[in-house]
Amino acid sequence: MPFDPTTFDPSQIPLTQIVFWVMTFCTLGGALGVVTSRNLFHSALYLILSFFGVSGYYVLLSAGFLAVVQLFVYVGAIAVLILFAIMFSRRMMEASQSQANHQWWLAAPVVLVLFVILLAVVGSINWPVSDAEPGADVVGQLGLAFLGSYLIPFEVVGVLLSVALIGAVILAREKIAAE
Repeated sequence: MPFDPTTFDPSQIPLTQIVFWVMTFCTLGGALGVVTSRNLFHSALYLILSFFGVSGYYVLLSAGFLAVVQLFVYVGAIAVLILFAIMFSRRMMEASQSQANHQWWLAAPVVLVLFVILLAVVGSINWPVSDAEPGADVVGQLGLAFLGSYLIPFEVVGVLLSVALIGAVILAREKIAAE
């Protein structure tokens, strides 16, 4: 059935579809910002935006555990670690370095060919779709398998590492201020 703009009613669009497209724009926009930004700090912030978009996909797939892991591991740990490394490295933050890429003309056709191959492979696969609901107890079993009876020590180590990180940041700031 062709699209008829006269009968289009935006209120009939499901909320999940709207959220999907918002997450898609976050993920792809963040990824595009990572590779096009000339400032390394801004690229790291775009990376965090892209990680949030991927976490939103997990929420839409009813995989709440994976969404939380995505937020904790990638946004909470890796991206923040990258930001700390950038901020503590004075050389990276200086604007005097040229970050121009003079080989973009060589990379562009390679990327285009790889993208066409990827589209051809994805388009040729018959993706199975299931209406079955995932088991409700799967997440609980997975949590028990990961932590078991070690939940309290795991939390204590997490708090201890967070306090150590905050202490390292304070010491580094004092050393930079003293110089």
